[in-house]
Amino acid sequence: MVERKRIEIPEGVKIKESVGEETEFPFDISPMYEGERVRKGDMYVELGGTAQSGFELVLALPEEEVEDMKVTLVGPDLDEMEEGKAYPYAMIYYIAGSQVEQDLEPVIERRNHDFQNYIEGYMHLNQRYDIWIRISKGAMKKGLKSLTQIAKATMLLFKNELPFIEKIEALYITDGNLVDKLLNEVAMPIYDERDARVESLHDEDVDEFYSCTLCQSFAPTNVCVISPDRPSLCGAISWFDGRAAAKVDPEGPNRAIPKGELLDPITGEYSGVNEFAKEESGGEYDRIKLHSFFENPHTSCGCFEVIGFYMPEVDGIGWVHRGYPEPAPNGLTFSTMAGQTGGGKQVVGFLGVGISYFRSKKFIQADGGWYRTVWMPKELKERVAKYIPEDVRDKIATEEDATTIEELKEFLKKVDHPVVTGVVRPVDGKKITDGWAEEEEIEEVAEEVAEEPATVEQTAQPQPMQIQPVQQMSVQMPQMPAFQMPQIQLSSQPSTPGIKLIIKDAKIVIDKVIIRSEEKKGGK
Repeated sequence: MVERKRIEIPEGVKIKESVGEETEFPFDISPMYEGERVRKGDMYVELGGTAQSGFELVLALPEEEVEDMKVTLVGPDLDEMEEGKAYPYAMIYYIAGSQVEQDLEPVIERRNHDFQNYIEGYMHLNQRYDIWIRISKGAMKKGLKSLTQIAKATMLLFKNELPFIEKIEALYITDGNLVDKLLNEVAMPIYDERDARVESLHDEDVDEFYSCTLCQSFAPTNVCVISPDRPSLCGAISWFDGRAAAKVDPEGPNRAIPKGELLDPITGEYSGVNEFAKEESGGEYDRIKLHSFFENPHTSCGCFEVIGFYMPEVDGIGWVHRGYPEPAPNGLTFSTMAGQTGGGKQVVGFLGVGISYFRSKKFIQADGGWYRTVWMPKELKERVAKYIPEDVRDKIATEEDATTIEELKEFLKKVDHPVVTGVVRPVDGKKITDGWAEEEEIEEVAEEVAEEPATVEQTAQPQPMQIQPVQQMSVQMPQMPAFQMPQIQLSSQPSTPGIKLIIKDAKIVIDKVIIRSEEKKGGK
């Protein structure tokens, strides 16, 4: 177990301290500001996000080690930052109380997202090591001068909303070197320790799952269901965390969900989850299958760490994490796909997940799991490599192997990935795809319809051209949004009494063919 202790602040760094509660704040504090977005044009500064490192962490300590309502800021403050720039950012909270225990750390940590969005002009997105903060120009004009004011307001909300927190202290850091050091040496080991706890527990071992509604201010119809085999989309809350939160705050965002009847053990469908989904989404969704990618998948909020995307050209699934800036082989970036998928929608072909879901033995098991996965960024793949079955690990491409669909096709053929020959679902041994059919050139010759070569249109009624249905690639494709049609290749042939078509990987529908004979020279 990673030891919980106060952070040692190195000598020589800039420090600002503030002790005691604030009596007034230069900004409003209200739930009405939840969901407020600070756009780039309205932004004074950005903290963390895609350009700088950042994290948030809660540490449960003995009462005597926590100085209540004290804030320590290490590094430059707001009045020393340049407008329009991005800076590193870490928010660490020490908490204490008779009911406080380590199991509550991630639950309280996730509420930082909730409470900080009550602050006017302050936008908090994501979680853990993905925090993304923007402070508006308007907030600065109203009198916001220091991050210590943000910390004091946040701690006040923690104590008011979670009375079992008897003492709380904040350490905010904008010094880049210290942020990176603590992220790697303190925060990441604690995150990994939390995630590892749940690996030996499975959905069938418990009677209840848990909900999380913290993202509903940004995603009103989102239904986040947390089970032992499926952690929250943001990756911050496991089943153990949900249980601990429901115990101390039964009316809070993490409530118990009775599983009800198991309707489908492969897809992970439960009657209790369906009832909860209908209620929580306002009737938008009434079925959620926890371990399915294509059929009634889990809703996607917007705080998800990773997005999965289906590529029908290879009948495989790719995964890309928030920190990967380049387009995936489908030509879309994480942010573009997240914009299509987030908001609490249930979108066939795209799926938001937490990184810790890759640890699950039920990882999209209805659709083949790792054996349907064909592409991941190298950084993400290396991070979860030990959870990928050895026989398919080297067959999953990264950006070093393929950056386009064509390159991905060639790679998958070369390594003989299961999607090429047909995926067998490990959970029940069922073959769920047929693999890629060999490309066939289908040649259809039209009947001769005139004595003259059919090169120029004429109004005469033509004889019918019989074109047989084209054999398609034999793969199981779910109903998907429109994708680009494969190219149809027509062979260039000399003028002859017949027409020759060479068609690949396409389904052709011809309503009418008009053929006119070439006019004779001299009008004859």
